[in-house]
Amino acid sequence: MEFKINKLATDGQMQVIFEQDLELNAVRFDSSGSLKIGLGNENPNAKTVKKLAITLAQTANKFNIQALFFPVLEVNNFVNITVQAIANNDYQIQKVGLDKNDNNALQLVTFEHGEQNEINTAVAVADGVALTRTLGDLPSNVCTPTYLAQVAQDLATEFSLKCEILEEKDMRKLGMNSLLSISKGSIEPPKLISLTYKNAGNAKPIVLVGKGVTFDSGGISLKPGNTMDEMKFDMCGGASTLGVIRTIAQLRAKINLTIVVPAVENMPAHNASKPVDVVKSMSGQTIEILNTDAEGRMILCDALTYVKKFNPKVVIDIATLTGSVVVALGKHNTGLMSNNQSLADEIMSASKTALDGVWQLPLEEEYDEQLKSNFADMANISGPGGAGTLTAACFLARFTKDYRWAHLDIAGTAWVSGHKKGATGRPVPLLVQYILNQAD
Repeated sequence: MEFKINKLATDGQMQVIFEQDLELNAVRFDSSGSLKIGLGNENPNAKTVKKLAITLAQTANKFNIQALFFPVLEVNNFVNITVQAIANNDYQIQKVGLDKNDNNALQLVTFEHGEQNEINTAVAVADGVALTRTLGDLPSNVCTPTYLAQVAQDLATEFSLKCEILEEKDMRKLGMNSLLSISKGSIEPPKLISLTYKNAGNAKPIVLVGKGVTFDSGGISLKPGNTMDEMKFDMCGGASTLGVIRTIAQLRAKINLTIVVPAVENMPAHNASKPVDVVKSMSGQTIEILNTDAEGRMILCDALTYVKKFNPKVVIDIATLTGSVVVALGKHNTGLMSNNQSLADEIMSASKTALDGVWQLPLEEEYDEQLKSNFADMANISGPGGAGTLTAACFLARFTKDYRWAHLDIAGTAWVSGHKKGATGRPVPLLVQYILNQAD
């Protein structure tokens, strides 16, 4: 699909007219054949524009409209929001073994006012979201840790990035026994994937760490079977970091960015980790495994220790970490916790611009005390007291004391269930906006 800026509608383009008296999201054709789309009684704002753009894209596909022309609408980021909404609506799940159905009618979108760089940014974000959604939607027998490593290598080739893949033997030498305690029950070999984009001299990099559990059975602490199929989405944190670095490289942003994806499969087997096992992490801290289904923090803690080698400006981890965050925030906001309030504020500001919501949750000593163990430096789940999202973040915080760090729990926002089941691509828009805000 092509997006462009042009002050005069090209012949054959469908004019879009916004009307205040139409119901929000209502669409109709006037006598001249132009599309009229309703703003309802709301004052135009970014969220309204996003809803309207999605409705308009769906209408265009339904009526086989091939071109749309947008007059000016006085809303901040109008072009950016509209392009992303239409492009994301164009995404189609590719069924394994079948060619992608590319019959969507809408081919050209033109704006009366705007800047081409707005379109370029929005398209790049949509491309990153599409990559993230595609990886999340793939079945786990296709999207394995090895597959994710190959995707990283392909991105490195396409965008001239530096790629490093650590194998099991490399991680064992580094003492990543926490990560390896999760992967050892699977025949799929673990990978620690690093990709680096450098376009800001010797500036310290932003480092993103994405949880990459390509399938999570729960291990010996086996999950219930009724929704276990959705555990192919447990690698969406890692997928989102690949989507982000693709977008940043496509935009040639003046920033240094490194992503790290610990990629494993968590399976039960005769040699899998058991509840009551104790392992020593790369940091030297010991962990009592009370639940093998609390695996995300076990792979992330070693990755968060590993990233100190990059001398990071900030570190942000992204993980489908806890079901508790869904209870707390539902499917609307990503949970945000941080050891630095200014970093948290910067992320929340970016989320408002990107329309990719977050909500900050507390990271306090009282929650950390729930991780006490009689047999190790900490347990991998908390004792009585609840607050599973917060105690999980406190666990990770024990490995991030040397740098500014934020944790994004995307278990509620990374995918949707039911008849619309599929990955969402979040929080790629949020992370890209945050990174661009830090760029020179």
